[in-house]
Amino acid sequence: MKKDTVRQWVNGLAVIGTIAVNGLANALPLNGQTTGEISDRFKVYFVPAGYVFSIWGLIYVALVGFAVYQALPAQGDNPRLRRIGYLFALSCAANIAWLFLWHYELFPATLAAMLALLLLLIAIYLRLNTGRAQVPTGEKWLVYVPFSIYLGWITVATIANVTSLLDYLQWGGWGIGAEAWTVIMLLAGTGIASAVSLTRGDVAYMLVIVWAFAGIGVKHGGTPVVATAAWVATALTALMLVVGILLKRKKRDARQETGNS
Repeated sequence: MKKDTVRQWVNGLAVIGTIAVNGLANALPLNGQTTGEISDRFKVYFVPAGYVFSIWGLIYVALVGFAVYQALPAQGDNPRLRRIGYLFALSCAANIAWLFLWHYELFPATLAAMLALLLLLIAIYLRLNTGRAQVPTGEKWLVYVPFSIYLGWITVATIANVTSLLDYLQWGGWGIGAEAWTVIMLLAGTGIASAVSLTRGDVAYMLVIVWAFAGIGVKHGGTPVVATAAWVATALTALMLVVGILLKRKKRDARQETGNS
């Protein structure tokens, strides 16, 4: 029981620390420059309009909800929360590390931190068995949905981090133009999202991808190839969202019929 209490406290403090560092990184700002100012230096297309980044507010509110929920005495022995263990605290450490590396322009190392964050969130997602586990409504909204939103955004952020690093390294793209590479990245993102929808039927995850892709279309309206690809990717992701919902409903109905027979 004591171990569970320690885990609950560590996860709660990890949320507070992550939000505090993210806020200070732009309020101070860290190393004299905001996160967005650094991002704007890179000549890449896989970056959405500024308003899209407001999703961080939603992510942090959701994570606070998770922190409070998992800290409740009644949740100390919740087997699903126990499976998360300290992975969440480690993901917070990766988030904070990325901020320092980004603000101090250690760009190659930022990708390592971002990949660590992505892999940790994937591990949490799989341990929770998101999209398949039957859980109480409160737990769904305060545990499952927050991690779906967070993972969705970090999926997009990882692709954006790769494109920014390649621009920093002045990679030639093997003779393929930046616009064409953006189309390829959008296709890859759509493929990943489709796989999640077909296997998990995760609405929250998919809505984040739709939000991000639409933001790319809005920002790069003056670049027809990129804008068109972004809007097509948005439409395809939205379509796969619907398909995933229908498949999940069909599987649920089949289980109920089996249970009643």
